[in-house]
Amino acid sequence: MSVLEKITSKDAIALEEKHGAHNYHPLPVVLSRGEGVFVWDVEGKKYYDFLSAYSAVNQGHCHPTIVNAMVDQAKTLSLTSRAFYNDMLGKYEKYATETFHFDKLLPMNTGAEAVETALKICRKWAYEKKGIAENAAEIIVCENNFHGRTTTIISFSNDPVARKNFGPYTDGFIKIEYDNLMALEEALKTNENVAGFLVEPIQGEAGVYVPSEGYLKGAKALCEKYNVLFIADEVQTGIARTGRLLATCGNCSCVDKHCSGEPEVKPDILILGKALSGGAYPVSAVLANDAIMNVIRPGNHGSTFGGNPIAAAVGMAALGVVKEEKLAENAYVLGEIFRKELNEFIPTCDLVKSVRGKGLLNAILINDTEESSTAWDICMALKENGLLAKPTHGNIIRFAPPLVMTKAELLDCVSIIIRTLQTFKQ
Repeated sequence: MSVLEKITSKDAIALEEKHGAHNYHPLPVVLSRGEGVFVWDVEGKKYYDFLSAYSAVNQGHCHPTIVNAMVDQAKTLSLTSRAFYNDMLGKYEKYATETFHFDKLLPMNTGAEAVETALKICRKWAYEKKGIAENAAEIIVCENNFHGRTTTIISFSNDPVARKNFGPYTDGFIKIEYDNLMALEEALKTNENVAGFLVEPIQGEAGVYVPSEGYLKGAKALCEKYNVLFIADEVQTGIARTGRLLATCGNCSCVDKHCSGEPEVKPDILILGKALSGGAYPVSAVLANDAIMNVIRPGNHGSTFGGNPIAAAVGMAALGVVKEEKLAENAYVLGEIFRKELNEFIPTCDLVKSVRGKGLLNAILINDTEESSTAWDICMALKENGLLAKPTHGNIIRFAPPLVMTKAELLDCVSIIIRTLQTFKQ
């Protein structure tokens, strides 16, 4: 079959079923084109994208500034490996470190790679700077976390689907309850070998769980008290998704013209990915200041593709779009409208328990069990009505459209969501 040959949705799905590993359970829609907040299937039907490739496409599909940067660089120089310098990486590192207020950046490709990188940096720092005995370092993580699916990461997951039959697991992790400062302090004061605390500012995959006000600030203070590194996984929440450049900006709003984007709760190690490239190319990064990052020396860590010229060009373009188009501000305003509209509707509908989120990272909790098909059935109906979303954890539907969405488009989407939910009214 020629790559240019047109294909039907049915045939495309059949090809994947036959020749691909069955590691995902996608909605039965076959997409062939995207622009801004919209995607089209192979038959030409148009949809609002309300998932944004799990918040990778914050800048919208095929943003011309990002695409042009990628194409222009691909025509010039695509890959050198890190065996040699290239003329783009240093520019990107300077641009990103100045944007996020850190000394150094270590470039990688995927979010899971960046998390693994952060864990290695944290452990090396613990042995060389904190004085923990070699191979004794422990890292505190939260229950119901999602940081990826590599062997190390699933070792501290409590998702049975991600874990079962993939052992033996990696030691060195302590799991505590999310949004519980007492549990964090107990783990810190009873374990002298703790090197770091790894946390999502909002637990996205778990169902968009937003912690209590002051949780992140309190957690950072405890980490400072016990000389432990605070590691923020902002792969999904970062790059303007929550109405701020970073979710760790805390209570400051990027609607405030004086906001610099500097985190109110500044992580010791910051992990970024997904929208760091606007979804155009795999780009991730770990940022830290010199006192931490300088433990990494030649040969300690690397990636053939990490820091390649295309990634550098795309990363700068993607961050530039966020700043120039004020996407954090837009996400903040539209998120307030989205939750207000749904909160006005929910009391009239027994099907939805609540809506929660920040900025344009939101979710609704369906009044049914995790084992039920209700959330899936709602997403199928939303698809028929021209909006694509996906359940998480059975009875939660995540809503995360591209941040380039307009108010009129958002209200149209709210209308689609409410109209669809009304057809399921209990």
